Amino acid sequence: MGQGVMRMAILQKLRQDILAMEGFRMPAENQRVHLGLDSIEEVFPNRVFPTGVIHEFISTEREDAAATSGFMCALLGRLMHRGGLCLWISRNRTLFPPALKFFGIDPDNVIFIDVKSEKDLLWMIEEALSCEALSAVVGEIKDISLTGSRRLQLAVEQSRVTGLLHRISPRNLMNTASVARWKISPLASELEEGLPGVGYARWNVRLERVRNGETGCWQLQWTDHFSRPALPAEQAAVLKTG
Repeated sequence: MGQGVMRMAILQKLRQDILAMEGFRMPAENQRVHLGLDSIEEVFPNRVFPTGVIHEFISTEREDAAATSGFMCALLGRLMHRGGLCLWISRNRTLFPPALKFFGIDPDNVIFIDVKSEKDLLWMIEEALSCEALSAVVGEIKDISLTGSRRLQLAVEQSRVTGLLHRISPRNLMNTASVARWKISPLASELEEGLPGVGYARWNVRLERVRNGETGCWQLQWTDHFSRPALPAEQAAVLKTG
């Protein structure tokens, strides 16, 4: 093996070690969750959608919150594809459980916990994320401190549970320890020619921040999987992060 090849192998090993210390672990092929996001996954470290980490979703309007819930359900359908369990923790639940079937989720596999106080909400989310028996945890919370988010990230680094933190109408957008920050907004559905009714769910998906990755904006549609309509070049541009 030449010295150049050895250096590249050492650098690659160092990159993997650094990513692992930051919560990114490359799963074995038989453990990898294929979300069907295709080339979108290439913006993430290792070109794999990060699991066993905290993903943060920001919603400032009611319609954005509804669209975000739908997008998270689409992700959950893939994360739970082997019959896993999910806890959905919130103070003011608005999701209609039977609608989960549209995203390939058995409603019996999602346990909803309604919490009265914001303080209890954060504690319960942390406890749920520490449970290795779960595939995912959804936590709806308005605000969270950097210290609080670090505790959640530390919990998933031990349990390898994927956390989806939905912040609805947050008072501030200070930095958190989440690996990625998303902003989802609704798009008008497109009906097939000659057919009445409501079309498939469509979203404008903006990845605003991702640790050691790239940001970007895409338009996605959900049928029984993700599909990506064509985008104008200026919208589809992927921007490097620091």
